[in-house]
Amino acid sequence: MKTLWLKVAISVNLLVLVGLAFAYPALMVSPGPLMSGHSRLSNDCFACHTAWIGAPADKCVKCHALKDIGVRTTTGLAVPAGGKMKVSFHQELTEQNCVACHHDHPSPRLAEGARRAFQHGLLRPTTREQCETCHASPGDARHQQLATGCRRCHQTTGWKPASFDHGLLTPAVLERCEGCHKTPADSLHERIQGGCPQCHTPKGWKPATFDHSKSFVLDRDHNASCATCHEGGNYKRYTCYGCHEHTPGNILSEHEEEGISDLENCVRCHRSGDKDSAREGSRERRGREGDRKREHDDEREHP
Repeated sequence: MKTLWLKVAISVNLLVLVGLAFAYPALMVSPGPLMSGHSRLSNDCFACHTAWIGAPADKCVKCHALKDIGVRTTTGLAVPAGGKMKVSFHQELTEQNCVACHHDHPSPRLAEGARRAFQHGLLRPTTREQCETCHASPGDARHQQLATGCRRCHQTTGWKPASFDHGLLTPAVLERCEGCHKTPADSLHERIQGGCPQCHTPKGWKPATFDHSKSFVLDRDHNASCATCHEGGNYKRYTCYGCHEHTPGNILSEHEEEGISDLENCVRCHRSGDKDSAREGSRERRGREGDRKREHDDEREHP
């Protein structure tokens, strides 16, 4: 008998609670006050909610017409330009699920964990490709020179990281690396005349195709590290005395008979370790110096 009365009491209490929830929902089940825009509905929970279901989107669009969201207010006034929303995109959503992103009870946010921020996957595929309809195009010089859509480099999951492809640039812009990249300030690049493409490619800064043989051939006897000849990382100068057992005096005595007195620039004649190439370079140099001497003598005789 006691068990029966206990069950009856519990049932009566439950019925009273359910009745109170329907009669005074704002007091019984509300998670908090409404946002200021919906404050007039504070005592009318069923204006947005349906019992046992929640807040279906069809009740939202009774006041917020889908075609007017972001364009006009619920009273028909035009939404002023320059607000938080740059452009209306609600009309391009694949589903109408307002409470997935929006909440009307800002504090306490009891259901915040169940909500999601805006995702580009909610947009129709055709709209998803038109980034410029919602986002302003970057004003920097790099993006102004591109004639392609954002999706060629960026993803809807985030602006970064990007997969920029130099092939998107015009040939004229592609040659002007300094338009986007800062010129290296080390001594190696300071002495190089010409643009970056003569050594580097748009695929990557490394590996580079710098041709050392244009200055000196790194043959089997001279395939040394840079620091061996360029001391202190100074590529404007080099020395041959780091390996060769020469002295300036010995070098001078050997070169005086060739008529060579400038011993500061060995590679002027020695383009490699090959003696024949040195003789050839020396003959060419002596020939040029002889031509200049004859021209000078002619000018003196025939002013």
